[in-house]
Amino acid sequence: MSDYDILIVGAGPAGSTFARHMAKNGYKVGILEKKKEVGLPLQCAGLLGKKIKNLNTLPEEFILNEINGAYLHSPSNHIMKVSKKDTQAYVLDRVAYDKYLAETAAGEGAEILLKHNVKSVNSERGTVKLANQGQKEISARVIVGADGHSSSVSNSFNKSSNTVKASQYLVETSKPLETDFVNLHVNSALSPGFIWSIPISENQARIGLFGNHDYPSLKQILSKFMPSQNYLQDIKILKKYHGEIPVFDSKKALVNKKSLLLGDAASQVKPTTGGGLLIGFACAKIAADVVTKALDNDKTSILKEYEVQYRKEFEKELKTQLMVQKTFELLSDKDLDEMFIKLKEKGAEDIISTYGDMDSQSPLVKELLKRGLIFSVLPKVLYRSVSQIWKFF
Repeated sequence: MSDYDILIVGAGPAGSTFARHMAKNGYKVGILEKKKEVGLPLQCAGLLGKKIKNLNTLPEEFILNEINGAYLHSPSNHIMKVSKKDTQAYVLDRVAYDKYLAETAAGEGAEILLKHNVKSVNSERGTVKLANQGQKEISARVIVGADGHSSSVSNSFNKSSNTVKASQYLVETSKPLETDFVNLHVNSALSPGFIWSIPISENQARIGLFGNHDYPSLKQILSKFMPSQNYLQDIKILKKYHGEIPVFDSKKALVNKKSLLLGDAASQVKPTTGGGLLIGFACAKIAADVVTKALDNDKTSILKEYEVQYRKEFEKELKTQLMVQKTFELLSDKDLDEMFIKLKEKGAEDIISTYGDMDSQSPLVKELLKRGLIFSVLPKVLYRSVSQIWKFF
């Protein structure tokens, strides 16, 4: 007899949400978390689209700020302003919110075991072996890997995930910030990443970036960037954070025998921004429905339905974003500056404001293609390369 019906590796937001669903359904659920405290250290910008309220509970106490729009900056600081009248995103206290999600799962009956570091996983037998705690072995009818980009569950049946590094500072500003707008800065040196500035209040913001660089290089880029922006003059750095973001991988296997993957462990991230929390919440519900069916019928072969449903729901959108990312990787700083100028001249600010959505970007892409704007603002020398990227769209 197994120790648990479901054993979840990782007490992050996706894992805790899945645990809550399953414990509420009456199953014996265990969560193994290698850290001594859920939610720490902070490894997220904490900006989540408004659709979060359709996918998970979000008490007002965890919302630090509300965002209506964004200033998009080219390398030479040509700016496009995009916005809507109503709230488009929330800035969250992610550490407190992660703790809340774990506590909610525990409140439904899930058992959270802190300082339990998984060494290896046997998907066929449904067992995990711990690296500590006397190298104890724990068994379950289903094992769920929700343990991030370096997932021990994923590594038991996939190659290691590719990642990009990210750094973020919590800063205090001397000048009042425009609290309902984020700032996003693109340049070719960071591609496929970018720099963000997310206001928490009138005098605090999260300034961060991700890209194909090591941490010292990211630190150097941020150190040069902040003094160059008028809205970031005379700042005080309060905290520094570092982490890694998994690269979206459409070929990654999500199910193997008695195991499945969720969230960053499954590379369920947006290629354009690296965000994945809302996808993780949606997939937690999909996984809960499929795992419930598998356990009720005592057939782990049913777990394959999770991967099928995930791909049906998200693959087209994520592949569209991947094409956007690959297009940006072709552009030099000069190309990006010229593209911003042309887009602004052609009324793109209004188009992006109308059709843009931080979580579902394909409607905007379709509209830009329909209006002929994508190819009209790109250098002609890149037409062939870009056409190859978009030929299946």
